[in-house]
Amino acid sequence: MARYTGPKHRLARKEGVNLLDKASQSLMRRLNTPPGIHGKKRKKRLSEYGTQLREKQKAKTTYGLLEKQFKRIVQTVRKQKGDTKELIVSTLETRLDNLVYRLGFAKTRYMARQFVSHGHIHVNGVKLTIPSYQATVDDVISISPKMQTNSRVIELFKEEIEVLPYLEKKGMSGKLKRLPKKEDLQVPFDLQLIIEYYSR
Repeated sequence: MARYTGPKHRLARKEGVNLLDKASQSLMRRLNTPPGIHGKKRKKRLSEYGTQLREKQKAKTTYGLLEKQFKRIVQTVRKQKGDTKELIVSTLETRLDNLVYRLGFAKTRYMARQFVSHGHIHVNGVKLTIPSYQATVDDVISISPKMQTNSRVIELFKEEIEVLPYLEKKGMSGKLKRLPKKEDLQVPFDLQLIIEYYSR
């Protein structure tokens, strides 16, 4: 299945989650109204399966993953010891493209994925072009020297962002201090329903 490349507003309204760094007031007002001419009609009550499916779709959309990628993550962590919900969050959050986004090196995860794919991101001083690379504790993520002089990147770094507790940011580089925990952030989807979906 191909990755969705259409309008982000439409996808955000379909899943009911904000996919943009700074969503317009118009989008936020319509976030819970599905796109299309029938969007304002009363929603049908979803079945248990339908509810689980919607939560799974929200998670995939939020992190920009394909079904195969997301299913592999859930199935892998379910075999590991520990809190499955926390392991899912940790795995999603330590993807390289997500860390580039969380550190404020890109406005959206889509932009972060492009930066990585185009070779603009280094991990421990080495260029990496794999957005799904799983970072480990103490990995240092930085913008390539060439991109550090890019006007778009310079503008990005003029904006102050709140760095999450498990990250450390210094200039145009950042470090994964520890693995993320559930309480570090609020995800816009229900992890329990996602686990149930893949347990069928």
